[in-house]
Amino acid sequence: MKTEIDQEWELIERSKKDPENFKHLYEKYFKTILKFIHKRIDSVDDAADVTSNTFVKAFENIGKYKHQGFAFSSWLHRIAINEINQFYRSTSKQRLVCIDDVNYNYMAAETGKDLEELKANLQLAMEHLTTDELELLELRFFEERPFSEVAQILNITENNAKTKKSRLIDKMRVIFNKIN
Repeated sequence: MKTEIDQEWELIERSKKDPENFKHLYEKYFKTILKFIHKRIDSVDDAADVTSNTFVKAFENIGKYKHQGFAFSSWLHRIAINEINQFYRSTSKQRLVCIDDVNYNYMAAETGKDLEELKANLQLAMEHLTTDELELLELRFFEERPFSEVAQILNITENNAKTKKSRLIDKMRVIFNKIN
């Protein structure tokens, strides 16, 4: 019996030969990618535009997609991150980081900070992070994605994702200590 990833791979292969098949991938992932982008871009219209650009890029580059055992959505998320970054580079808008759905308990345990202290200082601490660090923070802590998926989305190795996460936690501890 074929797995969902195998079935999806077949659909991707059909999309490479007949672009009409791409609409099935679009329909399957549109809401997920829009939600992902909207968490990072406050405006609904801007988020819709960036989502549209993401799918246009995916459609144009479907022939370059290589199956690596991950869901197609990981590739779409990577394109979405690139499009989000392009959006912020080309506008004067500030990058949005949504902390509404954060699992503070997990993050408090990782940083060794008191839960209330973390809640009070997280937004301020994030102002000291780079775009790459914010992306890692969002994917790993806010969205609680496994390292394998974080690595795939960020186009790095799983070990590199773990190393970057450890360095990010160390940096955040230093920032929290400076804040307090």
